[in-house]
Amino acid sequence: MSQNKITRRDLIKVFGASAVAATGLFGMSAKAYAKGANHVVIIGGGVGGSVCAKYLRFADADVKITMIEQNPEYITCLRSNDVMVGYHTLDELTFNYNTMREKYGINVMIDQVTGVDYDRKTVSTKNGEKVQYDRLVVSPGVDFRFQDYEGLSKELSDTKIPHAYKAGPQTLLLQKQLESIPQGGTAIICPPQNPFRCPPGPYERASLFAEWMQKHNPRGKVLICDPKDRFTKDGPFKKGWERLYGYGTDNSMIEWISGSQGGRVVGVDAKNMTIETDGDDHKGDLINIIPNQQAGKIAQIIGLTNHSGWCPIDRHTMESTLHKDVWVLGDSSIADAMPKSGYAAGSQAKVAAQAIADSLHGRSPGKAIYSNVCYSLAGENYGVSIAAIYEVRDGLIKPKGKSAGVSPITDKPAQPILEAVYQKNWQREFVKDVFS
Repeated sequence: MSQNKITRRDLIKVFGASAVAATGLFGMSAKAYAKGANHVVIIGGGVGGSVCAKYLRFADADVKITMIEQNPEYITCLRSNDVMVGYHTLDELTFNYNTMREKYGINVMIDQVTGVDYDRKTVSTKNGEKVQYDRLVVSPGVDFRFQDYEGLSKELSDTKIPHAYKAGPQTLLLQKQLESIPQGGTAIICPPQNPFRCPPGPYERASLFAEWMQKHNPRGKVLICDPKDRFTKDGPFKKGWERLYGYGTDNSMIEWISGSQGGRVVGVDAKNMTIETDGDDHKGDLINIIPNQQAGKIAQIIGLTNHSGWCPIDRHTMESTLHKDVWVLGDSSIADAMPKSGYAAGSQAKVAAQAIADSLHGRSPGKAIYSNVCYSLAGENYGVSIAAIYEVRDGLIKPKGKSAGVSPITDKPAQPILEAVYQKNWQREFVKDVFS
């Protein structure tokens, strides 16, 4: 396909092709490694870390791989909004590392990394382990800037004002709070400033909350207080809100206050369930502040971030520009036009896996091509999507050709219904690519 003929539709058709192609390459159980085998250590067992481990095995059957993850199971943020309205359970989004161990021969350590000695190429853990590496991969996710909001703290997020932007106990807490809103009450959702994990996430959440209220609390309302004037997929999202929730009318279930209208949140009064914005104070029965974000804490501790709070990388390989033989994947990396999404992390992990294998065998890395596909729900049967292929151009990661785009807005009633169906297939195939 030529550059100018790559379209968003082409990408959506082939987004799962890499997973299918790779499935038959290896069916290996745990193996013994020859003395002196190259050792790649991966910090973090989320999407980026797990995909990198799996695809590194595809790229090099003999390399020794150790993945260090502090939790024995991983809960995907993908589709966690569905849990809050009863479309999924957390159990359905929870995966273990048995396949990594048994099928791909990866040593999985359940431990917490406390430091890295780059001179000695050693990773230290909370349990006192010292793990030597030849190449290091760090996939640390995100951390939250609670300090940007007066009155907000991690403790408050864990108990009364959950962000629920890492799937787990806070997901269930927010679900319980939604179900407890009195008739005619208000749920306030406060998205963060760019950049942040899963750009469509807060707006999908607002949509599903509104749909839940239609069924259970028809006089209820969702208020979005946003520091931004635009958001990802805002065109198709707002069209969905018009069709489903009366957006733009006096009876709309969703109200969106943009940054230029005074939507930026600066503080919260948890006792009185009130937020303070640039424009006004708003009282809610549920307050969901999704804080501004930065690179995951371990990336900060081990010195992989710069002044921006994120991790600079070589765009061709995902290798850190601050430390040699270290690769940084996913949400924490500075990847320009690529969103901070699970699919993007998986795409970056595949590029990094091949680059690492090339570096271990003295080969020059190939040309990096990245991709992202993301489906969201404006309602259970109303899907919207965004997709793009990315290349490194003029020193930055940019969309390739005409590949980038969002769901077109048409009058065809079947289109958003089909996109909701595609969303379910996309989710199923994506998690298979990561954990199977």
